[in-house]
Amino acid sequence: MNSSGLLFRTPNLSLSNRLPCLRLLSLHSSAIPNRTRNLVLSGRRSFGLRVRSSSLAAETMSSGPTESPKEATEVNRELYSPIEPYSSGFLKVSDLHGLYWEQSGNPSGYPVVFLHGGPGGGTAPSNRRFFDPEFYRIILFDQRGAGKSTPHACLDENTTWDLIADIEKLREHFEIPEWQVFGGSWGSTLALAYSQSHPEKVTGLVLRGIFLLRKKEIDWFYEGGASAIYPDAWEPFRDLIPADERQCFLSAYSKRLNSDDLETQYAAARAWTKWEMMTAHLLPNEENIKKGDDDYFSLAFARIENHYFTNKGFFPSDSFLLDNVDKIRHINTVIVQGRYDVCCPMMSAWDLHKAWPEADFRVIPNAGHSANEPGIAAELVAANEKLKNIVKNQG
Repeated sequence: MNSSGLLFRTPNLSLSNRLPCLRLLSLHSSAIPNRTRNLVLSGRRSFGLRVRSSSLAAETMSSGPTESPKEATEVNRELYSPIEPYSSGFLKVSDLHGLYWEQSGNPSGYPVVFLHGGPGGGTAPSNRRFFDPEFYRIILFDQRGAGKSTPHACLDENTTWDLIADIEKLREHFEIPEWQVFGGSWGSTLALAYSQSHPEKVTGLVLRGIFLLRKKEIDWFYEGGASAIYPDAWEPFRDLIPADERQCFLSAYSKRLNSDDLETQYAAARAWTKWEMMTAHLLPNEENIKKGDDDYFSLAFARIENHYFTNKGFFPSDSFLLDNVDKIRHINTVIVQGRYDVCCPMMSAWDLHKAWPEADFRVIPNAGHSANEPGIAAELVAANEKLKNIVKNQG
């Protein structure tokens, strides 16, 4: 699942006094000492942050050592200024699919890959702003069928395992030995699946709006659970489907999203997308809701989401991601979750926290699902700052 909205600013906070240098160093993955890379990969410590600032404070649940309140409040939580890519292009990953990619920030910096939500949501310029552009080499790409990738809204050769292979092809294309991974909503699903498949390639994880693609999560959002909170948004989604087909909305929408008639596809895609966009923020976000009127965006978003959810994420079992946490337990990880997330309710983040107590778990008490809600955005920036400081302080 994916959402985007209005950007914000919080008070400008300085970096920790512990830093030996205020100017951020330009790091290339291959130039980082082996000792540092090994510490990043093998450290089991949890550096939980105790946030004490106004209504944006996060509830932090962490089993490991924590930083002092002074250190925590001095971590930057402000979105970085907008930047443009310094390079972009397409990578052919199969005879059928080509992925759009872009790089921004520091060309010699520490590599981080951004995994967008949906699936099918694509990337946006605002995604670059979670990362310090002086420190990070920021890599964004549109997953198969999404955004600028081709062919648009294509479901053929489009599975979780194809996407995992694509991420590896991108890493090899950029000649990056290992990288930090950032993913929210469906991006958190893909980040977990990728890191569990290639734990030796991941130096750190930032996960937001946890989505484990279990049946109870799909049923909650697409089979009527969330309608208890958003009945006004639910009814247009429900009413597109005749009463005799409402026993399974996933199947009913799949039939229409894969119709031979393009207008039937568009109508279903608009209804599907608007339902999600209307529930993605704690407070309504009109800019986000308007995405449901964009047929080009909605078709990829709805078709690919429905395809993945109908196929249960292509995972072999309902609890697959939780069952494989041991493979990534050593990776420094921050989990950011809005308490009132309706799209990806907190039950999933809580289950992940219980299975992985070593990870730094931050609950935003006044937020829903969107990465661009103020409290969530602040903690995502802070999470990247935390992982940046781990690399710098161990360098």
